[in-house]
Amino acid sequence: MAAPLMPKATAVWLVENTTLTFRQIANFCEIHELEIQAIADGDIASNIQGLSPINNGQLSWEEIRRCEADAAADLVANKLENDVREHNAKAKKVLSPTQRSEKQAAILWVMVNYPEVADKEIRRLFQTTDTTIKKIRLGVESKDPAFADLKPKNAIHLGFFSEKELEEARQASQKKAAKKATKKKTAKKKTAKKTAKKATSKKTAAAKKTTAKKTAVKKSAAKKTTTKKTTAKKAGAKKTAAAKKTTAKKTAAVKKAAPKKATAKKAPAKKTTAKKTTAKKTAAAKKTTAKKTAAVKKATPKKATSKKAPAKKTATKKVAAKKAAVKKTATAKKSAAKKTAAKKTTAKKTTAAKKTTAKKTAAVKKAAPKKAAAAKKPAAKKTAPKKAPAKKAPAKKTVAAKKAPAKKTAAKKAPAKKATAKKPAKKK
Repeated sequence: MAAPLMPKATAVWLVENTTLTFRQIANFCEIHELEIQAIADGDIASNIQGLSPINNGQLSWEEIRRCEADAAADLVANKLENDVREHNAKAKKVLSPTQRSEKQAAILWVMVNYPEVADKEIRRLFQTTDTTIKKIRLGVESKDPAFADLKPKNAIHLGFFSEKELEEARQASQKKAAKKATKKKTAKKKTAKKTAKKATSKKTAAAKKTTAKKTAVKKSAAKKTTTKKTTAKKAGAKKTAAAKKTTAKKTAAVKKAAPKKATAKKAPAKKTTAKKTTAKKTAAAKKTTAKKTAAVKKATPKKATSKKAPAKKTATKKVAAKKAAVKKTATAKKSAAKKTAAKKTTAKKTTAAKKTTAKKTAAVKKAAPKKAAAAKKPAAKKTAPKKAPAKKAPAKKTVAAKKAPAKKTAAKKAPAKKATAKKPAKKK
């Protein structure tokens, strides 16, 4: 049941013009029973002028008389008022005067008793705006004096909506809140996943960088090793080429030296000349030593006489000794050079001898199959009678035999002459 328009004024009129009980008036006007008693006593609302609910169309005299006859009965509003409430419950457009006055109190009642209901659902239930809802909420929270007298009133009893609609609004708001919570959770999860992906991507990027660096280091090391190997191969190839060149030069030198060695065999007289030159050099060295000894002997008596100037003599001796040492070193060098030349000639001879032996062996090997073939021929050819030599041949041999001893005797005389030529002349 909804309260009438201007409930205190209607209460004053009902107290003054009817015999209704305080309880009946309080229930109709939605005012406390003690307050109705104070109005009847004149303690409250003495200056308020009464407002007739009959003139407003809220009550009828019949309803008032019925309730006056039965003290337990409650006042019921007219059908016109009920029709307006039902219409408002369906269409939510037209409100009764009492609903218009108590709309803010009804909104506050929903806010206090059903805080889980969203503002969107409150706006739908009361057909109001978001600004009015925000004003009521802020005025109550900030204790605004304009909203100090505002008290929450049951919106269901006032006829704004039914309990079913309120429950549906509450469930819808809860679902929306749950969806928002799930969305927030999913958003948090997504953000966490994104952060994890970023962290993993950073780690993978760092790992890729490290692997790239390692691969670059490995490649550089491999390149260095390959370059080293290539340089070593090139050096080896150069060495082998140089060795081949040296071997080619040696072989060319050996080939060039082969004919010289062959000619050297034919001309052994050169060795004899070399021996003669060595003999002459030894004789000259002996003469120089003899001269030095003679000079030393001559200088000894002079040393005894020349005591006044020993320093000059010692200096000259030192100079002479140095010159003699230089000459000795020069002669030693020459002799060493001759020895090396002799060694080279002996080496050439040995190589030539090896070649000749190799040629002989090759010739023997070639002749071996021919000899075998000749051995297989019939023995008749072997047993064929040999022709008798001519009788004149012994005469020639005898002549050559007679000439040969004469040559030998001449050769024996020749060395004697050489020995006499080698003897040096005696000094006077």
